Amino acid sequence: MINFDLSNIKEKDLTLISPLVLAYIGDAVFEVFVRTKVVNDGYIKTSKLHTLATGFVKAKAQADALDRIYENLTHEEQEIIRRGRNADSKTIPKNASVADYKKATALEALIGYLFLLKNDDRLNEVIDMILGG
Repeated sequence: MINFDLSNIKEKDLTLISPLVLAYIGDAVFEVFVRTKVVNDGYIKTSKLHTLATGFVKAKAQADALDRIYENLTHEEQEIIRRGRNADSKTIPKNASVADYKKATALEALIGYLFLLKNDDRLNEVIDMILGG
């Protein structure tokens, strides 16, 4: 059985976690939020759901979202963004520029950070800014 108890993670510990690990978690968390949004928007055909969701999760869309919300982030959140953007990823998707991929990774790192910090209120605020909710 997998233990999803995150009560032992402290904010200080999160600053020691690789931003790529934060982005890995953040990617999954963001995907759940996006899929929930498109379903809640009333779409029922899976092909349409996939197309809509892809529009939010592709690197260019995440990079643009980061540009829109950056000034609304706290200093600590901007530091997570900086770490995520500067992380040394070995792969770049074929359909994304390096700059967009780095920004997308940074945004996912922030989402992973807020999720692991269990700061649900702020996570929801940031997701609302990203998704236009």
